[in-house]
Amino acid sequence: MWQDIAIATISILFNIALIPQIIHGFKTKRKNIAHSTAVVTVIGIFINCFIYFTLGLYFTVITGLIGGILWAILLIQSYKYKKSG
Repeated sequence: MWQDIAIATISILFNIALIPQIIHGFKTKRKNIAHSTAVVTVIGIFINCFIYFTLGLYFTVITGLIGGILWAILLIQSYKYKKSG
């Protein structure tokens, strides 16, 4: 399905965009993302992954899971680093 490749490609680009944010959080040891933003995003991504799985969009599921994990890292950072930056 061409849709699987298209959505997966966009997910890859979104995932790449998160990497500098995660690195910045580790370097500055500051909370850069609101808890509520990260929680809603992580839950939403994992629900979307389940939906994509039921549609047979397996590349999208993989890239979505990676994105969910990256957002989970941001969520952990938001709890670990209490100071806002």
